[in-house]
Amino acid sequence: MSLTLHNFFRSSASVRVRAALNLKGLAYDQRSYMLRKGEHRSPAFLALNPQGLVPALELADGTVLAQSLAIIEYLDETQPDPPLLPADARDRAHARSLAYAVACDVHPVNNLRVLQRLETEFGAGEEAVAGWFRHWATESFGPLETTLATDPRTGAFCLGDRPGLADLCLFAQAINNRRFGVPIAPYPTIARIVESCLALPAFRDALPDAQPDAA
Repeated sequence: MSLTLHNFFRSSASVRVRAALNLKGLAYDQRSYMLRKGEHRSPAFLALNPQGLVPALELADGTVLAQSLAIIEYLDETQPDPPLLPADARDRAHARSLAYAVACDVHPVNNLRVLQRLETEFGAGEEAVAGWFRHWATESFGPLETTLATDPRTGAFCLGDRPGLADLCLFAQAINNRRFGVPIAPYPTIARIVESCLALPAFRDALPDAQPDAA
């Protein structure tokens, strides 16, 4: 399988997909786009992905998949070992609810285009933008911590002792939170799960600083 991942090293959605590809043991090429320079808005990239967002996964036949969760579920359906979602329907719903709490509640209001809009349209300074980020991150991390701390299905990872979709999203967000000074100490269960992820090369190799465009 020949794969090209169009991404940006700091993008938390890109971190999710890189970790998923690594967990699946899939080799892939990377093409990087500097978001602050607007490279993802270039005609060439928009021809590839009209949404103008990273990541996008280009398959061997030229098909381009957009949106990180759709990409991850495609990988899980086409490369089912190891699975990223549980076999039980209720457990799958639980895994998705954890993942969506990050991907649908935190990420959309904290991604770069929203933060830039705060600056350009409303004159928000650096600290005000960081405060916005911290507010929305903590709005979801508090309930997530409660859910994970009280659910008997929580193990070393969000569901048991094998990483999956929920861990990919939680890990990527927790890593991104560090840049904006979001403390992880109030969330000991989340902190423990993140450490479980960091113990695996698949997650460490997906970290922003490990990417070729980080330099």
